[in-house]
Parts: sequence; C-alpha cells; structure tokens
Amino acid sequence: MLVYTIRRVLAMIPLLVAVATVTFFLMHTVEGGPFDADKPLSEATRKNLEAKYGLDDSLPVQYVNYIKNLARLDLGISFANDREVRDIIGERMQVSLQLGLAAFAFATVFGLALGMFSSLNQNGMFDYLGVFLATAGAALPSFVLAPLLTIAFAVKFGWFNVLSSDYDLWQWFRLDFSNWRQMVLPTVALGFLPMAYVARITRASMLEVLRQDYIRTARAKGLRERRVVFRHAMKNAMIPVLTVLGPIFAGLITGSFIIETAFVIPGLGREFVRAVLIRDYGLLMGVMVFYAGVIAMMNLVVDLAYAVADPRIRY
Repeated sequence: MLVYTIRRVLAMIPLLVAVATVTFFLMHTVEGGPFDADKPLSEATRKNLEAKYGLDDSLPVQYVNYIKNLARLDLGISFANDREVRDIIGERMQVSLQLGLAAFAFATVFGLALGMFSSLNQNGMFDYLGVFLATAGAALPSFVLAPLLTIAFAVKFGWFNVLSSDYDLWQWFRLDFSNWRQMVLPTVALGFLPMAYVARITRASMLEVLRQDYIRTARAKGLRERRVVFRHAMKNAMIPVLTVLGPIFAGLITGSFIIETAFVIPGLGREFVRAVLIRDYGLLMGVMVFYAGVIAMMNLVVDLAYAVADPRIRY
C-alpha cells in the first residue's frame, strides 16, 4: 500500500506539469491581457508593468520560469491584485471550503439515505419518492435552483438570509453555527445535484448487492434484517459510491462558480470568475493548477478507500 501511494503521488508530477503547460499556452493565446482596460495605459506604463511581472520576456522563457516557480510550489502572482496566488487561495479557500463541506455533508447524508430507503422499498412508495427526488435533482441545475430557492425561502417567506459576509470556517470548529441562516440556501443549491447522483448510484448498487447469494445465505441463517443490510449489503454497496464521492468532494470544496456568484459569496470560485472577466491569467493559471492537484489527490484517496471498504482489494 505504501509503495503504491508513493508511486501515485510521483505520477501526479507529470500530470500537474501537463495541466500547467496546457493552461499556460491557452492563457497566452487569449486576445488582450491583464493590463487592458477601458482607459488604455501609456506605453511607458505598460512596459514597466510587463517588466515587473516578467511579461516582456519571450514566451518560451516565460514558460520555463513558470515551471521553475511551480517546482518551488510558487503558483505565481495575480496581476490585478499584485499578490501571491497562494495568499489569495489561502484567503478565499476558507470560504469555499466551508460551503463545500456543508454541501458535501448534505449530498452524502441525504443521498445515501435516499438511495438506501429506495432500494429497501423497491417499487414501493419510498422508492417512487426517492426516484422522483433524484430525477428532479438531476434535472435542476444549480443556476436554476439557486434563484428559485432565493425567491421562495428568502424573499417570500424570509426564513433565510442570502446576502452576508459571515463566512468563517473556524467558527464551526468552535461549535458556533450562528451563520446557519445564510448557509442553508447555498448548501442546498450546491449539494442538490450531487445528492441526486449519490442517491441513484446508492440505489442501483444496493439493489445489485441485495440479490447476491451471500445476502440470501445471511438471511437464511436467521440474521436480523438490520444486520444483513448494514453489515453485509451496505459495506459492499459503498464501493461504487466511493468512486463518485471523491470527485464530488473535490469539486465542492474548490468553490462553485455559479453558487458563489449567485449568492455573493466571497469564495475562490467567485474570485476565479472575476479573474476571467479582467483577464488576470496569473491568477487563472495558479487556480487551475491548484484545482488539478486537489482532484488528483482526491482520486488517490478514493483508491485507498477501496481497500478499507473491501479487504479483497490490495495494491
């Protein structure tokens, strides 16, 4: 297991270099630049800015310098903010992480429960209700669900807040959940689609496992249904679910472009959208490499979790 883990971590290096290379050259093919604005800069000012950030070098030289900086874990500089990309990610990531953890918990808990109850009541009322909710979740993208939730539960009934800057991850570790009113709607809007996906995967996996011979044998031995479901069926049915939970977790904690923009949440996703609009490709390249690293690491965690869920799996 240790050798496999080390090998996978080393394999991430060429992957991140490939992502950085593609992102670098794509960003430099876009027309315009970070110093283009409605009011054009003087030629002397532009040259000074390009010299400051190393943009006056040739493209191959800029690429080599960029890869060298990445080797030192330096993600570059945001041209618009004149700040290290690492600092911006560290600041904004706390907000996105708080929202992502809440959405992941919502999607996992309700998705597993919905899928399990549907499979245990196949063709029954709970099954039809679960399939309906999963289908509705898959059919409602977040940019449609977010304004619907806002109009219904924030504007119409006034149950929740939508405009607030009270996003502090560390207060959760202090068991302070005073900001729950502004967390509910973004959490549901962001986690509803993953919840529906997890529910569908859980239902299909549970139905397949419940038909296996060893489940019939366990029931024939007189084991309680609860023990058959949770100890024998549920554990083996989790392997396909683990496959999707890793990428879902990585996608949720790295920030949602649509949800953070819709609810004016100062997270990394909203900062990424702002960087696109102002063509701050220093920040764009750094965030893209960061996203790639998080997703690659979560895929490794999922592979290692297979061996925990199923002892027959060894690397």
